[in-house]
Amino acid sequence: MENIEYQASHLRTGAQVLVDSLQEQGVEMIFGYPGGAVLPLYDQLYDAAIPNILTRHEQGAIHAAEGYAKATGNVGVVLVTSGPGATNVVTGIADAMSDSVPLVVITGQVAVPGIGKDAFQEADILGITLPITKHNYQVRCVDELPKVIAEAFHIASTGRKGPVVIDLPKDITLQETAETCSLPITRKSYQPTAEPSRLQIEKLMQVLEKAQRPVVLAGAGVIAAEAAAELNAFIAKYKLPTVTTLLGLGLLPSDHQFFLGMGGMHGTYAANMALSEADLIINIGSRFDDRLATAGSQFGKQAIVAHIDIDPVEIGKIVETKIPIVGDAKAALQQMLRYKPTRGTWSDWLDLCQKRKKEKPYRYDRTQTQEIKPQKVIEEVGRLTKGEAYVITDVGQHQMWVAQYYPFRFPKQLITSGGLGTMGYGIPAGIGVQFAHPEKMVVVFVGDGGFQMTNQEFAILNEYGLNVKFVLLNNRSLGMVRQWQETFHGKRRSASVFAQQPDFVKLAQAYGIEGCRIDAPEQLADQLAAAFSQSGPQLIEVMVSPSEHVLPMIPPGKANHEMMGV
Repeated sequence: MENIEYQASHLRTGAQVLVDSLQEQGVEMIFGYPGGAVLPLYDQLYDAAIPNILTRHEQGAIHAAEGYAKATGNVGVVLVTSGPGATNVVTGIADAMSDSVPLVVITGQVAVPGIGKDAFQEADILGITLPITKHNYQVRCVDELPKVIAEAFHIASTGRKGPVVIDLPKDITLQETAETCSLPITRKSYQPTAEPSRLQIEKLMQVLEKAQRPVVLAGAGVIAAEAAAELNAFIAKYKLPTVTTLLGLGLLPSDHQFFLGMGGMHGTYAANMALSEADLIINIGSRFDDRLATAGSQFGKQAIVAHIDIDPVEIGKIVETKIPIVGDAKAALQQMLRYKPTRGTWSDWLDLCQKRKKEKPYRYDRTQTQEIKPQKVIEEVGRLTKGEAYVITDVGQHQMWVAQYYPFRFPKQLITSGGLGTMGYGIPAGIGVQFAHPEKMVVVFVGDGGFQMTNQEFAILNEYGLNVKFVLLNNRSLGMVRQWQETFHGKRRSASVFAQQPDFVKLAQAYGIEGCRIDAPEQLADQLAAAFSQSGPQLIEVMVSPSEHVLPMIPPGKANHEMMGV
């Protein structure tokens, strides 16, 4: 990337420094919402080449930036004003921190003399975001600004990726500086380990040669490292049964011969049994969260656990790890691929895993003809899109059904809120993905609960010519909450069923979006095909069974092999 150089005599305002720095970082677009504290910044953007995508809520801006960042691997950029503008992005910052999404979030702030004096629209965004960012800054001197911006992008995009906040007082954006900064920038205190220990890799490969029941567990860290090709090569070379996390779906095609499916609370029988019975678990880029390792102290009790992660904090945090390997997943896999197998394959173990996969796949009642099964909807969308769409979900039952039934083909294909489980994520994240890949098919699956949290972002679909298909699975309830109440709380459906709902199709039409409602099982395939054949954004509301549960399921506190509904 060509650096922008300035003569010392050339003075720039803080606002100019910001815009110049964003251009230097190769920023393609900003997702933002203006306000008083950031007016100098928006005034500077008026003539800039970087477009600002004006969402209709700050939460929409940051989730759209997350979708863009997850789909591209680039840093998503958010610009909001002080006070409520900043606090409205806190949920998205926490979401990005949980899922290791690279963001730079620029928040306006009151002028320096007013900080700490309860000025109009002041909020302590540094204090608020300290636990949910990789790093945060408040710029108190305009001369610091070029360095701060370059550092923020470096920190967000290296090591374990994540969100960085730059809190920018209004007077700093108006002050002038002759300071300049050329890439790259590093902080002496920030030195992530990318290259793993060769001794530890050698130890892992020696253990692998002696193992009888090995399994690979692959997570989003492999995607972040752009290491899908190396993972596939390693699995093929050693013929290893493989499980992915929710955020690792797409690393292997759904029909890959060694892929056992998603592991964890709503994972496949084959995947969870493999994790339970393995004598070696090679975890690459997964943090053993509680939706995967549902009972951490019981997870992989028969296994030697090897954990490859770029964040040393995650290793040993949940599951006892005998072979810790700190480093980038791509670098680790490249080292592992240099070794040559000295023994045959684990044929009996492979046969058992594949037998379980064949005999106990995901299932639902396909004989039911009186109501539409949500799983059937996802299967039909998978068929219509040939498994090639970018798939975005909100959070809830539909999220798990998509994970179970959509035929994923490539990494970064599934964009969803994993660690934080943020309802309202789906619609704006899908918009961000379409901005990232305007030529690709983008499908958003959303529930009737999450739809009502961020549907105001429909306002920008036609404005920017976005061709997103929204599949609204309407079960007239907060489905996952209702499922837990029906399973574990005596069927007491407390505040989980919607007594009234808006006409979602008319709501979409109010934004100029074409919509249809599907409520007859026999018309599902034809109506879905008709809707997907239309150009432009579409809302497809499907009235699905109001009593369906996501199965299989591991009950709270139970280990991976203790599944119900298999």
